[in-house]
Amino acid sequence: MGVFLSYVLLGLSLAAPIGPINAGQLDKGIKKGFWHAWIFGCGAILADAVYLVLVYYGVSRFLDNSFIQTFLWLFGFFVLTYTGIESLSSAGKIEVNARNAKESHFSSFASGFIMALSNPLSILFWLGIYGSILANTTTKYDFHHIILYSSGILLGLLAWDTTMAIISSSFRRFLSKPILIGISVISGLSLIGIGIYFAIQAAKALIT
Repeated sequence: MGVFLSYVLLGLSLAAPIGPINAGQLDKGIKKGFWHAWIFGCGAILADAVYLVLVYYGVSRFLDNSFIQTFLWLFGFFVLTYTGIESLSSAGKIEVNARNAKESHFSSFASGFIMALSNPLSILFWLGIYGSILANTTTKYDFHHIILYSSGILLGLLAWDTTMAIISSSFRRFLSKPILIGISVISGLSLIGIGIYFAIQAAKALIT
């Protein structure tokens, strides 16, 4: 049980750093409420699960291709920049009542999934972190334990997802509308900033 809990804590620590997913979830919770933010996070977790499976089956050699790396950087740039611009354009339209939100839960789920799946940093992150964990785990445990401990990582991600959904949806209850708009603008700008970073990385990949 102690080993399993350590993997849950690992999942929490992996999800905590500020990045596009946390910024997107914060924006979702402020504008749409708890369920949209939580489901957005669940979509991102599914993308993380996809990466776990890909790493397990040795996809890292496929990602060594420079064309694939450039494509991933450019795709991430497009998704994050588009999402950031959309966040800025709708910053002044935060609704007082989250139940009035017209966006479907599936749309929030798909947004989280696509944003996480298109994030090249996530790919490199899971290749580095989970790849090293997997290399260590396979020398000590069998396949069933690998599945168990990997699920512990995902459980930690889910716990962080729930925490972020609660925090972001609580903001809309206790903060004034101008402050909520300001937070939404900051979230949108951070997404665009990370998208620009992805574009720079794509340019470097093309040059080299």
